Amino acid sequence: MRASRHILLVDDNRAHCSTLSLALETCGGFTVTVASDAPDVLALAASRAHHFDTILLDLAPVGAGVALCADLRRRGVRVPIILVTDADGEEDVVRGLDAGANDYVVKPFRLAELVARLRAQMRVFETSEDAVLVIGPYHFRPGSRSLTDPTTNRRVRLTEKEAAVLKHLYRAGSTPVPRQALLRDVWGYASGASTHTVETHIYRLRRKIEPDERVARILVNTDGGYRLGYDRGAGTGMAALPRGLPAMAVVAAE
Repeated sequence: MRASRHILLVDDNRAHCSTLSLALETCGGFTVTVASDAPDVLALAASRAHHFDTILLDLAPVGAGVALCADLRRRGVRVPIILVTDADGEEDVVRGLDAGANDYVVKPFRLAELVARLRAQMRVFETSEDAVLVIGPYHFRPGSRSLTDPTTNRRVRLTEKEAAVLKHLYRAGSTPVPRQALLRDVWGYASGASTHTVETHIYRLRRKIEPDERVARILVNTDGGYRLGYDRGAGTGMAALPRGLPAMAVVAAE
C-alpha cells in the first residue's frame, strides 16, 4: 500500500501540538513529526535524506509563522505550507499567502476540514513538476524523470513512459491498475490493443529499480495489472530520531 503521508507540524504550544498530532494520526491517517521552533524546522529542511508532504505552521505570534514560511520558500522548500493561526484579519491572511503559504486556517477550526485541506494541497502538489514522491527506497521526481535512493545516493534515470507509469501507479495507491488502463492512459492506445508494450516497459523498469529483479517488491503483479507494493513508511531513508519523536522525513528541493 502507499506509504502514509508525512506532515511536519510546527507548534510552540506543547499541549496543543500533542493533541493535534494525535488527532492527525488517528483521524487523518498521517504520520506526523513535530518541531517547536524555526531552527528545528530549518535543520530538517536542509537535509536531502528525508521527505515530507506538507508543513503545518502554528507559531505565535502570527508574524513568526509568516517569517518562517518566507524563509523556507527562500531556501527552496516547495512542498505545501499551511499556516494555522488565530489572527483572522484580512491583512494577516494576505501577509501569510504573500509569504508563500498555500492555505491559511484560522483557529478554532474543525479537524475534518483541516484534514480535507491537507489532502487537497497534497493532491495539487503531486501533479506539479516540483513533486517529490516516495516509492519504496526511492525519492521519485516526476519533473526530472528520476529516482534517487537517499541512503546510497544512487540515481536512476527514467524514460518519459517509465515516469508516466510510476505516476499512474502512485496515484492509484493500493488499487491495482489493469494493463489495459495503462495502455490507454499512458500510451493512448484504444481498448483491446495488445498489452505487450506495457509488459516490456514494466520488465525494463523492474531491471532498473528492483533490488532483486527476480522478486518484485516495488512493481507488484496483480490479476491483470500492477500496483506499487511496499511497507508503510518505507523509503524515508531517515536517520534515528530522539526517543519519543515520531518518524518523519523531509526533502529540500534540489
